[in-house]
Amino acid sequence: MKKNITIVGAGLCGSMLAVKMAKLGHTVQVFEKRSDLRKTDISAGRSINLALSARGMSALAKIGLADQASKLCIPMYGRMIHGIDGSQNFFSYSGRKDEYINSVSRGGLNALLLDSAENDESISLHFEHACTHVSYQANRCSFSHLGQNIDIQSDAIFGTDGAGSEVRKAMMARTPELLFNYSQDFLRHGYKELSIPPDEHGNHRIDKHALHIWPRGSFMIIALPNLDGSFTVTMFHPYAGALGFDDLTTSEKVYQLFETYFPDLLDLIPDISKEYFSNPVSNLGTIKCYPWYAGPTTLLMGDAAHAIVPFYGQGMNASFEDVAVWSEVLENHGNDMASAMHHFAEIRKKDADAIADLAIDNFYEMRDHVANPIFAEKRKLELALEQNIPAYYSKYAMVTFRPDLPYSEAMRLGRKQDEILLDLCKNGRHQSMNLSEVHQYLLAELQK
Repeated sequence: MKKNITIVGAGLCGSMLAVKMAKLGHTVQVFEKRSDLRKTDISAGRSINLALSARGMSALAKIGLADQASKLCIPMYGRMIHGIDGSQNFFSYSGRKDEYINSVSRGGLNALLLDSAENDESISLHFEHACTHVSYQANRCSFSHLGQNIDIQSDAIFGTDGAGSEVRKAMMARTPELLFNYSQDFLRHGYKELSIPPDEHGNHRIDKHALHIWPRGSFMIIALPNLDGSFTVTMFHPYAGALGFDDLTTSEKVYQLFETYFPDLLDLIPDISKEYFSNPVSNLGTIKCYPWYAGPTTLLMGDAAHAIVPFYGQGMNASFEDVAVWSEVLENHGNDMASAMHHFAEIRKKDADAIADLAIDNFYEMRDHVANPIFAEKRKLELALEQNIPAYYSKYAMVTFRPDLPYSEAMRLGRKQDEILLDLCKNGRHQSMNLSEVHQYLLAELQK
């Protein structure tokens, strides 16, 4: 049966959900508190490019936008690790040539989804509408627009309004009734964005087909390529301490930091001081909550339900996968919104928690371990296994390149595999084994 749907939030998740729900035959209204990003620059220090991998691309394919999204992407085939001495070491993401992740413009991809929504007569977009109240019992939302209050009645409400979700806050306000659990866990680190401009010919100054990492123990820098020849550079530093954001308050301190720990970046970022002080420091946190649904027809999705830190490059992909999983569940429940929402939340919660935990794991791996010789040896062994044993997938490959495998199962298998392979590399036992023997040993250990 055709439903009137209200979606709060027109970001990546909300705009994809709108397109999908319209394709399923529903009438959709989308309300966004910000201006239309296609007409106004609203980045405000948010990451301007993201990693789009197989899970996200699979979801885009299901709404017919994968090919168009691909045109916005730059393939990245692995990590380029930069040492203090200027050395560079490349580590492939996969031993299979057709597996890579994509650097994509957040704004460009969101605009593609909004354009698709705008071209559908079943969808109406409303910008500069701030959600002020949600009544899940009455399926009613209120919005403030140009000083006026607007009440919207609908058959179902979807909260895709990000980590600061107003829909979630309305559910939290009814905690005794909903038994609503909520947690937020901030890292003691923040992030600040810089940029590497293109060279005089408009080309990338460093390898554009790699995600670049400068790991330095308690802090690091990463860089992702943009289509215009630039790189988005992100500093991840603690707030406290001599090298923390709280202490980096003068141009002299910033220059000394880069001269000591990132000397090669001084040549790539012409005016480091201006870059540094132009952009804000933002927080890094994980949000978990439950239930994701309230009443018969209100549901949280994307960051509103499960915001994660960016270190697995899966935040956007997980949100897109939410939409794909939701549409399958809804179809299996014969378009019964109430039962579908309950079932979706029940099966999806464990996967959202898994990728949140894996993202924290990867923060410490990228920061502390990618330059470690034992880690490098394990990665070398993993790549050899992937190149020669088709059935083998590393933890990273399972998460990133296997949309058929739930995050929770990828985490369970991947963590166990990591433990076994690290043990082999630490004592050097793998050197006396061929790859088939390593794989058989791994399978046997996984069965224990």
